[in-house]
Amino acid sequence: MVVKTRGAVLKSVPGTWEVVDVEFEDPRQGEVQIKMTASGMCHSDDHCSTGDIPVAVPFIGGHEGAGVVEAVGPNTPGYEVGDHVVMSFLPGCGKCRWCASGQQNLCDLGATLLAGTRADGSFRATVDGAEAGQMCGISTFCETIVTSVDSVIVVDKDIPLDKACLVGCGVGTGWGSAVNSAAVKPGQTVIIMGIGGIGINAVQGASHAGASNVIAVDPVQFKREMAETMGATKTFDNMADATEYAQGLTNGQGADSAIVTTGVISSEHIAEAFSSIRKAGTVVVTGLGNPETSLVQIPAFELTLFQKRLQGSLYGESNPTRDIPWLLQMYTDGKLKLDELVTKTYTLDDINQGYEDMHAGTNLRGVIIY
Repeated sequence: MVVKTRGAVLKSVPGTWEVVDVEFEDPRQGEVQIKMTASGMCHSDDHCSTGDIPVAVPFIGGHEGAGVVEAVGPNTPGYEVGDHVVMSFLPGCGKCRWCASGQQNLCDLGATLLAGTRADGSFRATVDGAEAGQMCGISTFCETIVTSVDSVIVVDKDIPLDKACLVGCGVGTGWGSAVNSAAVKPGQTVIIMGIGGIGINAVQGASHAGASNVIAVDPVQFKREMAETMGATKTFDNMADATEYAQGLTNGQGADSAIVTTGVISSEHIAEAFSSIRKAGTVVVTGLGNPETSLVQIPAFELTLFQKRLQGSLYGESNPTRDIPWLLQMYTDGKLKLDELVTKTYTLDDINQGYEDMHAGTNLRGVIIY
């Protein structure tokens, strides 16, 4: 048997999303079938369409979503039809070295994320009869999906799924970049470079962690204004001014940390962040760029003698099974803003318009509603 649905697919790279018929296999053991409610439109999927993240076509996009379980594979306890779920773009097996060490975001199952296959290399989906990869093994740009329970988190049915979908990637990545990777502490000064779907949540995270100065940097005025509503204490349109301001607050020392969340990262971004921090400060690199051209160039002399730290951050070093429910509880308690992140909603057929709006700087996060 097959599950017939519609989804946004890349048939060429570089290319645009085409909404076409998609077929999934029925869920196997350890898999569930989910009727999607909403999907966030993350920049990482755009990286796939531009070729910055290399994928094989056909490729079904989407990795930030939420929905309702429609069917459960045989011998798959713990999941029921009707469960409300959020997809985690990073699966967690619970058994590998990384999961056992509390680093679920580095689970070995991540090895097949961009191939879009099961762990054994087989495909769940086809497009026009050809095997199709699923973005992060999920493909939330589909009306219905089949995926592994390793990528599924059951959540409270009282939480609106069109907002809950955001914690599957953007919120946890940005929040964790500040709280976990930068280890922001009360009283500190933090610079966030790039206020999109990730950076705006780094602003929330830094503010929640107690930073006295949360400095947001983005050339787009709308994004700077939104940052102020999420906890930024000062905003700038360039890093030079932000760095000078941070130094003025700290007797010339510089920011305690700088978090780089630009849409397409460059060596210049990292170098600017590196120059903005104090001795023993931290630069957190969360953004992505072309793996062949986005290289890191920083002065080794300064790295050593100023004891600065350059820290990569995948999903903000979050543990999805623990942190997705935790973030949603904070939302329920009024301590985390989700509603305000959604600038505009779209239908699946309008997906390319959504990404045009993202590039134009008019969206913090666009969300597809099914």
